[in-house]
Amino acid sequence: MDLDLRKLRYFVAVADQLHFGRAADELHIAQPVLSRQIRALEQDLGASLFTRDRHGVELTDAGRQLLVDAGPLLASTHAVRRRVSAAAGGKRRLMVGFRAGVAVTPAARAFEDRHPDVIVDVQRIEGDDQAAMLLDGRIDVGYVRLPIDEAGLRVTPLYIEPRVAVLPAGHRLAGKEEVTEADLAGELLVWHGDPSTQPTKRPLPNAGYPVRGVDETLEHVAAGRGISFLARSASVFYSHPDVVYVPIPDLAPDQVCLAVAASHASPVVADFVTAARSTAEITSECGNYEMWQLGGDAVTRHA
Repeated sequence: MDLDLRKLRYFVAVADQLHFGRAADELHIAQPVLSRQIRALEQDLGASLFTRDRHGVELTDAGRQLLVDAGPLLASTHAVRRRVSAAAGGKRRLMVGFRAGVAVTPAARAFEDRHPDVIVDVQRIEGDDQAAMLLDGRIDVGYVRLPIDEAGLRVTPLYIEPRVAVLPAGHRLAGKEEVTEADLAGELLVWHGDPSTQPTKRPLPNAGYPVRGVDETLEHVAAGRGISFLARSASVFYSHPDVVYVPIPDLAPDQVCLAVAASHASPVVADFVTAARSTAEITSECGNYEMWQLGGDAVTRHA
């Protein structure tokens, strides 16, 4: 049984809205048509996806699982369309995403030596959209920082680098040459993600400010709302007059990887991955970081 992508898009709309009427309006179709398509999808899958009663619409366990799987699948189809359109237009362009502080130039130069006809474009990405941009084709390959949702991706470790504590300029520890996790016990942490992603042995209490990207983090820290952590290379990339960076050697290191959508089977992308791996030592030397190797070779993990 082939999964009908149109029905899958309809399902996602209903799952997002938990309301058939609003989903139908969003999709610009009649509600009875949408209801029939969802029932047909349930028959195709042999599972009920929603519970419907006078209290409203809710996802079943099967529906929740399908919603998890639907995102990467639909994003992959969008990426295929982007790549086919680009190829039909005769464009030879590779879009490389990178997190702040990561040097793309060494790999780009090595790649362009082999592919002088391909233009390498670069785009800075944030942690909360690095996987999405790979899956939907906005970038072809990305220098990412862990953690990342690896579903639908091939992730190749490149190197690790130390982190620094990000402190307000007037903080009691701002003048230290280095600090420890114990020094920061009880501090509020301005953090962008789930507490389990903190690089600490014992997570710090969250300051409660939702942030997206380094710029917002620095503004909250500068205002004295908490502290944070950054990869050392990112701290070189960003400066702020009211923030100081202090080394914290006992913190878990930041992990830089290269990621590609698993569906992106392009020889050009494969050649860039090879170039990135061959120049990872040069890239890591920019910050005196360590190559992440086992048995002398970088290890590729597949989701």
